[in-house]
This record gives sequence, structure tokens and C-alpha cells, in this order.
Amino acid sequence: MFGDLLKSLLAPEPAPLPDPDARIAMAALLVRIARSDGDYAPEESARIDRILAARYSLSPFEATELRGRGEQLESEAPDTVRFTRAIKEAVPYEERRAVIEALWEVVLADGERDEEEDSLLRMIANFLGVNDRDSNAARLQVQQRMQE
Repeated sequence: MFGDLLKSLLAPEPAPLPDPDARIAMAALLVRIARSDGDYAPEESARIDRILAARYSLSPFEATELRGRGEQLESEAPDTVRFTRAIKEAVPYEERRAVIEALWEVVLADGERDEEEDSLLRMIANFLGVNDRDSNAARLQVQQRMQE
């Protein structure tokens, strides 16, 4: 089902993704971080739905449907290194910090910071070209919003 999308992401010179494919890739990355600790909690899937709805102006139903496509793509996608590097090539830089912020929202959605999630998020930030300082600033922003 996602063969063409995966081929375009993994091409030697990936072109920018058309919006529908970029949305699915974003959803898949959010799902990957949520699944990384072995506990894909309902709070995490609900947070992913809210992130997708807000980011793309979707209804709750549309966001859930997009998350479902992201779950499928995530299960078919290659290792995180190749997948994330492919997204870096296909997603403009100015959107990458927002991606890291969204990933932090998912990591913190269940109220716990798991070492697996932290480790994967650091790796993803690096492969997306987002430095540790910006990733930490994104985490602090998310934590502050969650406490309000």
C-alpha cells in the first residue's frame, strides 16, 4: 500500500514529498516514537491525533484516519536511521523543529520519560539535523504547555 511512498522516501535523491505523503510520514514518525518503549499507550495515540488535527486542521475523525495510515507506514518502514534521514531530505528545515516538538508531546503524553523514547528522540533529532539545544528547548516548551 505504501510502496510508492517508501520508494520516494528512500530514493538516492528524494524529492520533497507532496502534502498527503508528508502528512503520512509525519504520522508514522510520531507512531514510531510512541511505540519505541514497547507500550503504545492510549494517551499517546490520543496525543498523536490531537497533534495531527492541530497541525493539518483536521477533524478528529480525519486525524484518527491519518494516524491509522501512519501506523501502517511505520510498520512497513525501514529502520529509523534510513526513515528519518529520508524525511530530513523531503521535509523543509523550518518544519523540523516543529516535528521535534511534536515528538516530545508524544513522549511526554503518558506522563513518563522512558529511556528508550529519550534515546530514540535524540537520534531522530540528530538525523533530522536539529541540534540538542533546540530539541531541549522544544521539550521545555512542551512541558510548560502541559503544566498549564
